[in-house]
Amino acid sequence: MTLRRLQPPGWPVPKGYANGMVGQGRVVLVGGQVGWDAEGRFPAGLVAQVEQALRNILAVLAEAGGGPEHIGRLTWYVTDIAEYRDSLAALGPAYRGVMGRHFPAMTLVQVAALVEPEARVEIEATAILPD
Repeated sequence: MTLRRLQPPGWPVPKGYANGMVGQGRVVLVGGQVGWDAEGRFPAGLVAQVEQALRNILAVLAEAGGGPEHIGRLTWYVTDIAEYRDSLAALGPAYRGVMGRHFPAMTLVQVAALVEPEARVEIEATAILPD
């Protein structure tokens, strides 16, 4: 089973994400992961926290036997949209370093705060694994 991107005819092709994904199998829901390591330490900066949050998602997903190719949706919550925009050049390589060239449907929103005061980002994932 593989996920398939959904791209309506005539729509511009999005860069770095998909408009939608479709697949069939076991659904894995990964709660919002922040960018701390196994000891609860946060690296400095948004890009490093994004990398760690994505690694954390993959660690949880691996418990179900999945990998990045099974992720159908990511929802990102950032505390500073300007910081996110200013970091785009570095975020692309950081994302690909963890997720490869898999770009699921994604949403990113700014929030006033996250539960962990040091967190700059929290990311949740929906994955579909083969039966």
